[in-house]
Amino acid sequence: MATPIETPSRSLVWRLLAALPTLLVLLLLGWAALFLLIAPELPDTEALFADSEQRTVRLLAADDSPLAERAAEGARFVGLKRIAPHLVKAVLAIEDHRFYDHFGVDPRGLARALWQNLRAGEVVAGGSTITQQLAKNLFLTPERSVRRKLQELALALWLEARLSKDEILILYLNRVYLGAGAYGVEAAAQRYFGKSANEVSLSEAALLAGLLKAPSALAPTRDLARARERAALVLQRMAELGWITPELVLQARSAPARLAPESRTDLAGHFLDWVLDDLTEHLGKHGRDLVVRTTLDRRLQQAAEQALRAALAGEGAERGVEEGAIVVLDGSGAVRAMVGGESYRASRLNRAAGARRQPGSAFKPFLYLAALERGWAPESPIEDRPIAIGDWRPENFDGRYRGRVSLEEAFAQSLNTAAVRLIQIVGPEAVVATARRLGIAAPLPAVPSLALGTAEVTPVELASAYLPFATGGIRPTVHAVREVRDDRGRTLYRLAPSSRRVIEPGPAAAMQRLFEAVVERGTGRAARLPDRKVLGKSGTSQGFRDAWFVAMAGGHIVAVWVGNDDSRPMQGVTGGGLPARIAREVLRALPPAPTAPGGPALARAPGEAGARSAPREENGLALILDWVQRNLGAR
Repeated sequence: MATPIETPSRSLVWRLLAALPTLLVLLLLGWAALFLLIAPELPDTEALFADSEQRTVRLLAADDSPLAERAAEGARFVGLKRIAPHLVKAVLAIEDHRFYDHFGVDPRGLARALWQNLRAGEVVAGGSTITQQLAKNLFLTPERSVRRKLQELALALWLEARLSKDEILILYLNRVYLGAGAYGVEAAAQRYFGKSANEVSLSEAALLAGLLKAPSALAPTRDLARARERAALVLQRMAELGWITPELVLQARSAPARLAPESRTDLAGHFLDWVLDDLTEHLGKHGRDLVVRTTLDRRLQQAAEQALRAALAGEGAERGVEEGAIVVLDGSGAVRAMVGGESYRASRLNRAAGARRQPGSAFKPFLYLAALERGWAPESPIEDRPIAIGDWRPENFDGRYRGRVSLEEAFAQSLNTAAVRLIQIVGPEAVVATARRLGIAAPLPAVPSLALGTAEVTPVELASAYLPFATGGIRPTVHAVREVRDDRGRTLYRLAPSSRRVIEPGPAAAMQRLFEAVVERGTGRAARLPDRKVLGKSGTSQGFRDAWFVAMAGGHIVAVWVGNDDSRPMQGVTGGGLPARIAREVLRALPPAPTAPGGPALARAPGEAGARSAPREENGLALILDWVQRNLGAR
């Protein structure tokens, strides 16, 4: 009887099976060597559950007077029995629904994330398990590298070998950062809803779980709308897994989470939250008391808060205006005042830094600058007459058309048809590039309607982008912190001023002439002051949903927005009205600045005298990140 012939493919399979035990041993030895090589010094697991001492942060104003003292939240651990079951399920659903089935690493999740990233051509999914996230939070820096990922995998296996699943989950829920300075679900529940983690509703649980993706950006104190959108995704995921019914999803979405009123009455509450949130994100949960020297001007802050409150209680109440925001910057880029809403006690949502709204004609300076840089002049003629682009027929606010006017007059009177005609000549792409160069980071569609400010920006973003108009073309780094020290006197961060020229002197001087015309004889006459030169630009979005005024005087920029959180139309409020008057009241608190021969006294940014500092694109407190990582090696 003939012996069967063994095919090459079969032979290869048998050889691989025979070598499998050896390969497994080599793999285990290699993994052990890798773990010993890359894993940091590991503590006793019992130490991971020890309560940390409560630490404090003292925040000082620009004159080093005390602003507030805040405690680091999240020191007390709570067990699973003291956390609402639907909160635990919400976290597992959105972060790691196979948590109780894997060994610290989820091969299926990693494969799925890899496939999604390959299809997208960029990183759109992570694939890290809760155990991996805990390992990263406990032991590693935010660095993104292959070595750090290998460390994370090794530490995840170590945690799984030393702790039970419930212990890992308890550690994660108590130590994870959830925005606004809150570590752990108990601290976050108290911070946002004024209740314990075992008392949160389903909609509140979904919001907390949704924050894990990007705690600072999604914090409801910064952007309540985005936090609720993310919560809706969490609810949908819970339903897909069969952990809640569709009826419960509808109930939770019909009653979305609301922030609890704040009992603290600190001056500049929104500003302090903004500083602390970025500080916590970049420094981590600090082990020592900190002293933070900010840029806030106490007198200007009080003036800004009072001006907004009085305006909303008076004319604002009569004309359907419920909210507003103010940002005050000086020529160095320092945030001198920030008002995130009518009342910090009533609402911790920071509209100055976290609410994107349409700026209307307050966006036109970027269009006009693009034109000036391409050879136009304030005297250049432009047609103000009806125009149609497809079905779109933009109109002037007053319904009148003035025929041929100068560029300066079109800017001063904020003529919409002239602006649309100008963007067709200059090109929307050029306007987008100009706005980007001056600091606008928000999405900007390159379409003709961009000329009328249809893209959405935040007040602090718009104020920052106006800085080069006030400084003669120099763009300094916007910042809110001058220095951070610990209780040993060790400097953890010190501001290194940086600036660069983004507008050449000729177009910069021409833009100041346009801004002056707005206040002297255009839409911004309500912002005029008898003792100083004021420059500015008004803006009103379609349907009177947003009204803006950005004023420049005395070396400062004052950006004002008023409107309603739900975008409900106001009763005929325009940027040249209520916002301009609010800006004028804030400017009154500034000491008069002498007017230089040939033009208004405006800010002069550091580094303007010929030198160009290296570009620094970071805004505000993001400058802390690289310095801290290099000097502290924080875990």
